[in-house]
Amino acid sequence: MALSIKQDSSYLGNDRWAWSLQLSGTSLELDNVDHVVYVLDPTFHNPVREVRDRSTNFRMETKGWGTFTIYATVVTRDGRETPLEHELVLLYPDGKPTLA
Repeated sequence: MALSIKQDSSYLGNDRWAWSLQLSGTSLELDNVDHVVYVLDPTFHNPVREVRDRSTNFRMETKGWGTFTIYATVVTRDGRETPLEHELVLLYPDGKPTLA
């Protein structure tokens, strides 16, 4: 299994969501990761976020209103870097995606 990004989100109302990203992979793969650098849309405060917490599978949490491509770099304990991408999907309670 290769590492990938998993997303969770919940609708807060008024076209805003709380959402999070974390790495998905085998325990062996995740144990080999030193940290993940997530790059969000430049409109975010602090759009480049480094996460080192293996216990949460390198989970990053934030809030927002629109969708965009998230870029991430997974850095292993031996210094290798693997780029990943994830399309953020935000759904209204009725299951329809946001258009932004």
